[in-house]
Amino acid sequence: MSRHRRSGAGKAARDPRGRRRRADGQRGAVTAELAVGLPVVVLLLVAVLSLAAASTAQMRALDAARAGARAYAIGEDDAAAQQAVAQVGGADAALTVTRDEAWVRVTVTRPVVGGWFAGAPVRASGDATAWVEP
Repeated sequence: MSRHRRSGAGKAARDPRGRRRRADGQRGAVTAELAVGLPVVVLLLVAVLSLAAASTAQMRALDAARAGARAYAIGEDDAAAQQAVAQVGGADAALTVTRDEAWVRVTVTRPVVGGWFAGAPVRASGDATAWVEP
């Protein structure tokens, strides 16, 4: 069996260095696609990281509220409860306590992001209620 090839079929135009030449309408297409696609990828990455930071801050606030409620429930004073909240929730966690006859409710709020952005208005909160032991 002999294979015959038509002259010119399947051959791409090449420049003097031997590289393929693209049609003029496609020059810069990859650059344009990258210029459009890269900001979308960056925006998605920022959204995912922000969601992860918010959920982490929420869990830390909830754990800090539980630690504070536990401290109040066993009869600790305000300083010990605030220290427990700061240890679990971070130094920038804010503590609010509501006491009932047999119950104590602790609410902790903390910024979603720390560092330079700690003053941002977005805060996560968690609250816990515990029965005060006699």
